[in-house]
Amino acid sequence: MRSLLPVFFFMISLTTVVAQSQLRGAVVDSTTRKPLMEATVSLLSVRDSSVVTFMITNGDGEFTFKNVAVGTYRLLITYVGYRNKSKRIAITAGKPVTDAGTLEMTTQAVNLNEVVVKQEGPPIVIKQDTVEFNAGAFKTQPNAMVENLLKKLPGVEVDRDGTIKAQGQEVKRVLVDGKPFFGDDPKMATRNLPADIIDKVQMYDQQSDQSQFSGIDDGDRNKTINLVTKKDKRKGYFGQQSIGAGPNETNDDVRYAARLNLNRFNGNQQISLIGQANNINQQGFTGQNIFGGGAGLGANFGGGGMITTGGRSGGGGNGGNTNAITRTLAGGLNYRDQWGKKVDVAGSYFLNDLNTVTDQQSRRQYALPDTSYQVNQNSTSRNQVTSHRFNMRFNYQIDSLTTLRITPGFTLQNSEYQSINQSQTLTNDAISSVEQLDSTNLINTSNTNYNSTGNGISGNNNALLMRKFKRKGRTLSLNWNIAVNNQQTDGINQSLNQFFGQTGGRSNQNIDQRNEQTSKSVTNSINLTYTEPLSLSKTLEFHYNYSNNRNTSNRSVNDYDESTKDYTEFNSSLSNNFVNNYLTNRVGSTLQNKRLKYTYALGFDMQQANLHSDNQTRDVSLNKSFTNVLPNAMFTYNFSKNRTLRFNYRSRTNAPSVSQLQPVADNTNPLNIRLGNPDLKQEFSNTVSLNYNNFQQTTFRSVFAMLNATQTNNKIVNATTFTNQGAQTTQPVNTNGYYNVMAFLAIGRRIQPLKANVNLTSNINFNRGVSLVNSQTNRSQNWTFSQGARINSNFDEKLEFGLSGNISYQTALYSLQTNQNTEYFNKSLSGDLYYQLPFRLVVTTDVTYNNYSGKSAGSVQNFALWNVALTRQFFKNRQGELKLQVYDLLNQNRSISRNVTETYTEETNSRVLNRYFMLSFTYNLRRFGSGPQPRTERQNRDQNFPQRGMQRPGRMN
Repeated sequence: MRSLLPVFFFMISLTTVVAQSQLRGAVVDSTTRKPLMEATVSLLSVRDSSVVTFMITNGDGEFTFKNVAVGTYRLLITYVGYRNKSKRIAITAGKPVTDAGTLEMTTQAVNLNEVVVKQEGPPIVIKQDTVEFNAGAFKTQPNAMVENLLKKLPGVEVDRDGTIKAQGQEVKRVLVDGKPFFGDDPKMATRNLPADIIDKVQMYDQQSDQSQFSGIDDGDRNKTINLVTKKDKRKGYFGQQSIGAGPNETNDDVRYAARLNLNRFNGNQQISLIGQANNINQQGFTGQNIFGGGAGLGANFGGGGMITTGGRSGGGGNGGNTNAITRTLAGGLNYRDQWGKKVDVAGSYFLNDLNTVTDQQSRRQYALPDTSYQVNQNSTSRNQVTSHRFNMRFNYQIDSLTTLRITPGFTLQNSEYQSINQSQTLTNDAISSVEQLDSTNLINTSNTNYNSTGNGISGNNNALLMRKFKRKGRTLSLNWNIAVNNQQTDGINQSLNQFFGQTGGRSNQNIDQRNEQTSKSVTNSINLTYTEPLSLSKTLEFHYNYSNNRNTSNRSVNDYDESTKDYTEFNSSLSNNFVNNYLTNRVGSTLQNKRLKYTYALGFDMQQANLHSDNQTRDVSLNKSFTNVLPNAMFTYNFSKNRTLRFNYRSRTNAPSVSQLQPVADNTNPLNIRLGNPDLKQEFSNTVSLNYNNFQQTTFRSVFAMLNATQTNNKIVNATTFTNQGAQTTQPVNTNGYYNVMAFLAIGRRIQPLKANVNLTSNINFNRGVSLVNSQTNRSQNWTFSQGARINSNFDEKLEFGLSGNISYQTALYSLQTNQNTEYFNKSLSGDLYYQLPFRLVVTTDVTYNNYSGKSAGSVQNFALWNVALTRQFFKNRQGELKLQVYDLLNQNRSISRNVTETYTEETNSRVLNRYFMLSFTYNLRRFGSGPQPRTERQNRDQNFPQRGMQRPGRMN
């Protein structure tokens, strides 16, 4: 850890680097000599015209730039109705104050229909609940994808697998010009669109379509990024095609990668075709599995408990799966267009075939009332999933007051899964210190083979009818959503288990079974909303919601019969037919008051819920009713244009799933039997969140802060019972006392002498859980503290570099076994370099060093992942690239994950890609031309949200 601290101090100290000189001046009208207030004064770099800083003139037309670095600049003054004024300024070290003098602006009469105004704006602008980044202020290397652009934005983190976090929350949706791109998969846009076509990046919490239309926040929000393309890039062809291959370290296979990416934009019409094939873990999309966790079909050897914290590094080449090796075949088509004046349509189809091989070794330590168990496990699995995904968005403006929006989507999926698992359980009675773990005793072993196949279909359709009335603010909307999920699996479970007694005896258990399971789920939800304006600022909303969720689960298990040599012996104890129905009726109202500086909303709902469970196999039925009052509140305060504070409180209920309710044992893992609980109650949660955004235009300093706290009653957790032979049975139960608190802080600063952006991120997470172990209450407290720092610099056209580091400290405290309390340190340091050599040669390299340490012996691990590439660029605009790259040059790559739950801590090591070489050729297509301009933002927003005239989802005005 000490070796990383100097690096952090160096990076943090960069935020205090300032120069010594000042620049001042005044702006006046050339005719009247009157000062011009609120004129925009920008200080630009002479070398590439990038924005160094900018400000607005005061009431006397004066401006003053402080702490300006020595150098030559271009002073640019812009003001509506006047010609732009430009002046070259030199700042010298021997002159503390430089006076630009009085700058006269000349009026200009223009025809707005013939003039296109191009303004070099600030890098960040905060507009109510939206943070907007100027992509031009965060330059990327040539031919980079949007993902590389996002990595440079303050408050944004992009993991190796492509997962995006903004202000500490995962981004669930990425839009292109306010519309879906290949459905709701964020990676389809960030990994398949080039960064150089992006003009703005807008980041906000997107409300539901119905909430956006009515203007009343219903609390249904998703962290969303909207990519606004450049106007001159909305007509033409662009894309990236590549192919490459090379040997790997063991020479038992050839590593290959091929990619097709072709886009045709013509105003409102956008057509995109993508395809890829590789065995180096590259995925330009998010893999979806409608079967649920893991392979969806195989054994769950993970035990119980909710993962609350964890760390991972190493893993896939170029950002794929970080704990496995995956072969990918994928392709898809995305279409978007405007049909006439009333219809806007977007649709996509995507096919992917993934073959994933996982090889893992794990060590798990359980905290039990009177003893301790340690489980060592080796597992190997292969999972092949083929998916077909369809998405569509149909928007029809029936008339000037009425709009209909339909958004269907469904997925077809087939899967084949095979796994081999070997485990050993060891115990040591009355452990008093960690050092005594070496005297463990073997109490059981297990060898399990599991093979299964499955197919399924999931789909949903949302229909939203929106109607506004002549009185402004009066609206009526009806939203109907239906979702279905049907799954069918067929598996063979073969297991040999040995149990060792205290006197040296041994007993064997053989399992050879076939299990077939069919699950069906249908959910219908109808939401009716009416808004009535009480005044210019106050609006009252009334809403009613009906929801019906019906689930059926039929599980049939047959034992192998030696006489018939087939699985013909029905096992009634493991078979069950189960039906569950959850019906809710909710009615409520919300009062919203929207003023210039602040907005608040207060509301409450009354909800009546009925839970009916029918165990058809055992002819047992269960009925439960719940009545809840669900209050909510929201408050937003705008201190200034670029500084906002937002408070939000929501209460929610969550019903148990059919798998949690079904009272039948699942012995896929014989040492961890899972059993449902038909007596479960619904969860009730209270969540409070606080968000603060601030951006200082003159210093480019940005601050994003977020605090989120959740308290849950009747939390569904696991009750685990252990036998003397180390086997366990896990069953969900309701408990109270669950709390989760998360805090996030991101500070960004521009260091102009280095042309660099510095970002500091801090995370704190506290989780308090309650579980049952051998019928005793076990309270767990998990803390995670993380501090990160990152600097990215586009020093000039030839040099780009980045440096980042992160330190994470994690603890797990248990009430039953305090000697099992543990702590972990995860430290990482990474750097990347892009440099243009003569003769159109480019060298790129990135290296990541990881250090893992913990309380247990032998847990300290150090390794580095170093990638190097040499590229030769061809053609007029360097659109062709011939690249020779080496992945994992030092051959040290690993994947380590640490999981902390209410009952155990676990460390898992996974087999990952190691060193390979690849020679590839890439062609970047860029062919843009002039043509008809797309519709204006006002035309777009009036069609999408005719009542409020919003620019885009997220209510940015």
